[in-house]
Amino acid sequence: MGLSIDALHAQPTTSTIKIRTKDVDVFYDNRPAIKGVSLDLYKNEIVAFIGPSGCGKSTFLRTLNRMNDTIPGCRVEGGVYLDGEDIYDDKIDVVMLRARVGMVFQKPNPFPKSIYENVAYGPKIHGLARGRSDLNDIVEESLLRAGLWDEVKDRLNARATGLSGGQQQRLCIARAIAVSPEVILMDEPCSALDPIATARIEELIDELSRQFTIVMVTHSMQQAARVSDRVAYFHMGELIEINATDKVFTQPDNQLTEAYITGRFG
Repeated sequence: MGLSIDALHAQPTTSTIKIRTKDVDVFYDNRPAIKGVSLDLYKNEIVAFIGPSGCGKSTFLRTLNRMNDTIPGCRVEGGVYLDGEDIYDDKIDVVMLRARVGMVFQKPNPFPKSIYENVAYGPKIHGLARGRSDLNDIVEESLLRAGLWDEVKDRLNARATGLSGGQQQRLCIARAIAVSPEVILMDEPCSALDPIATARIEELIDELSRQFTIVMVTHSMQQAARVSDRVAYFHMGELIEINATDKVFTQPDNQLTEAYITGRFG
């Protein structure tokens, strides 16, 4: 049922590997949730994880910046390497890791602070700004790149919780990119949004991929088809297939993938 060696190397070898996972297993209280997943994620690509509910795609996403460390009873085995460095090594500073591998969650979660303070928080705690002027520049640039600046520039001191759902999610993206990450993880970033806000986020994802590697979990196969370069299909904790998006949706290698995308189960 697992992934063929050929499929693992479907991406051209000239691409730069940003994250490599090797034989990753994840357990919740000794119950296996992820089984032997190996894959490479490349610089400046968008990869979408799809699969039925409970298949392990969000669990696997959280292994990429050690968010599973926060879940009692969760254990990760195998290797996860960022630029060749084992992120599960005891010497790794997890706070710095999560600055390099940022995360945007399913439900927008702005801090109960001003719009400005939401974006400025990360640069301040990581010492990325030498003064208020630097901080102002980082906040403006992050909001510009998140497509939110024009909507909020005259009310930066207003509470972030007063923004619409779509605006809050773009603010959370601005907050993530303000610390200059290398990878952005997105766990169903549009599932709580209306179609117009979803379209804005999808446009933003495409723009951000010019600078960042983006890995997203989505329940929407249409969204995966629209925004991703490659698609990974998960089933019962296993990575069944990862291939170019067009191939997965028109000529998948595995019958399980085909059954899912044609609606025969899931």
